Amino acid sequence: MTLQSDDRTDQIHALVRSTDPGAAWAVGGPDGVHASSEGADAPPDRTYEVGGLAAVLALWPVIGTLVEAGELSLHTPLSAYGDGLAEAAPAGTTAHHLLTRDTAAPPGTLTRLAEHLTGSPLARCAADRIWTPLGMTRTRFAADGTLHAPLADLVRFPRHLLSPTDRPIARSWTADSLRIRTGELTPARGLLWHPAPHGAWSHGDAPALWVAPRHHRWALLLPTRPPGPLRRAFRDAALFATTTPG
Repeated sequence: MTLQSDDRTDQIHALVRSTDPGAAWAVGGPDGVHASSEGADAPPDRTYEVGGLAAVLALWPVIGTLVEAGELSLHTPLSAYGDGLAEAAPAGTTAHHLLTRDTAAPPGTLTRLAEHLTGSPLARCAADRIWTPLGMTRTRFAADGTLHAPLADLVRFPRHLLSPTDRPIARSWTADSLRIRTGELTPARGLLWHPAPHGAWSHGDAPALWVAPRHHRWALLLPTRPPGPLRRAFRDAALFATTTPG
């Protein structure tokens, strides 16, 4: 893993250091990490609580494997997959509805759906189907249900999304998710991803993950305090090098 040293990297270091010096972060592309808050002397056993990214790191890719295998149709009502699922959402609700809604309820119902179709807990599905194939071997759910992972594991995920590799997360699933799926409705949404400036997509606020296919870049921010203006400033410095509105 080669880290680059340039004006953009210096800008990010200065920005985070002045706003939230304890925050962890990394930026890169399909070739790997370009810059990171962790140097070579970082403790190898350091992990971070990243529950705010659990839906995109675990649930979203597992749902994708079910769609790619033909075991789940996004536009089929949940009632077709079992009475218990039908009771968890209004009549006619589909997985597509849940993936494009920005509330607390959809992830819980989608988790029930994924566990019903796979016959396994989400934690095991994610580890077997996604994390282990990607080398995210120290990413795991704690006993209290929160997700923990080292930065070295986390960066493997967005790198894969921008790579030409089609497994374990199919490129077609990523492409279908990183486009507007809500028509003229607002706010515009992809499948558990939010559109950001210049064709980028994001998930989460604190922590937050961005992928920008057009720029072949990704960025990850794990703040230690409410990010406020840092979130947008970090995003712009990491992905675009210049400030952008929105």
